[in-house]
Amino acid sequence: MTETDSAGVLRVTGQGAGRRATRLLHHAREARLAGEPSGVVPRAEIDASWDRVVRSGIDPDQSPESELLEADEIEHRRRSTALGELMPLLRAGLASIADAAQQIMVVTDTEGRVLWRQGNTGVLRRAHDICLEEGAAWAEAATGTNAIGTALAARIPVQVHSAEHFIRALHSWTCAAAPVRDPRDGRLIGIVDISGPASTFHPATLALVDSVARLAEGEIRIRHLAEIERLRAVAAPILCRIGGRALAVDVHGRLAAVTGMPPVDRLPLPKSLRPGPVWLPSLGMCRVEPLPGGWLVQVDEGGAPGAPRRVVLDLSRPRALAVHLTGPLGSVRQRLSPRHAELLYALAVHRQGRTASELARDIFGDATRTVTVRAEISRLRRHLAEVLAHRPYRFGDGVEVEVIHPEHGADLLPHSLAPVVAEARRAARAT
Repeated sequence: MTETDSAGVLRVTGQGAGRRATRLLHHAREARLAGEPSGVVPRAEIDASWDRVVRSGIDPDQSPESELLEADEIEHRRRSTALGELMPLLRAGLASIADAAQQIMVVTDTEGRVLWRQGNTGVLRRAHDICLEEGAAWAEAATGTNAIGTALAARIPVQVHSAEHFIRALHSWTCAAAPVRDPRDGRLIGIVDISGPASTFHPATLALVDSVARLAEGEIRIRHLAEIERLRAVAAPILCRIGGRALAVDVHGRLAAVTGMPPVDRLPLPKSLRPGPVWLPSLGMCRVEPLPGGWLVQVDEGGAPGAPRRVVLDLSRPRALAVHLTGPLGSVRQRLSPRHAELLYALAVHRQGRTASELARDIFGDATRTVTVRAEISRLRRHLAEVLAHRPYRFGDGVEVEVIHPEHGADLLPHSLAPVVAEARRAARAT
């Protein structure tokens, strides 16, 4: 299948295509390897994957073999992921279909390591020849463009057929994979894949795999709601006897019950939360006590000391933007969206503070977009109220602020169009 885009470039897909499309894909791939321009390119997601793989130095003639994890490590990873509880659902939704279609179901962790596989016996034997077995590494950095690794890198469902694979040894295979996320926080928990000989390709396979991945996410959501209900039943009588502000949250910070304050969807919690006094960015000093399946959090109305003295804005990795808050009682790490990272970076650059219109100019290049800025700052202050002041917007007095940049300054928030970020990138390139 081929199509010509608006720039006159012929895009070709190997999905269900005949010999001509396969030849064109081989031509596009060889041109990419040679660094030569070509009027033929693969579809966009494969094109982007080839670029990533070429930059990583993968040899297209290498074997897909990798060092397998030990059996005890595989078992440890199985127990450490929510996917283990979902395997009955995944087997019911995919394994039997894969078997009948002469394919196999493969489930990996967030590193692309195969934890489970099941399906057609003959295909399982053939999969041994390409190291598609339990404990093997199938991230792009290990095995080039493939459905598991590319879905992991791009965070989207993707099908890779025949010559779309970067490593030649995989050209006789087809695979379709979809990411599975934890609906409680959007965090990736693994990849579900169906793989088989190229002759078993079917255009509906990707839709099937994606549908089963969404069913798995729905199952996590249902189980979580049941856990919240059990926690609420325990917490409600306790909260009735407490004066002041208090919340009952599960181990992920999701609200089960609240008294004396407006409800929140989620309370950010430190990773190593323990009973006793703790400083929380959105509430200040609190006292935390364990509950079955969660925590009771009581806000200290006395204003005990413990507010953060240091803020570290970590922008070193685009996929792991975070802010670290450190005070007398320890540290808290908060993940950031790209927009919130831009806003905090602008405030770190302008320590004297910024008005809403100045921030709008910093972020959007348009001083009139103050409503959007105020809304985003309001969302930030829900989690960082103890370090962010307003009138003007700024980091609080006495708060030490550090920004961790990428290794190369020109890679700062690479997808950001914010003028304050673009100016910093230009300055880095000029030095």
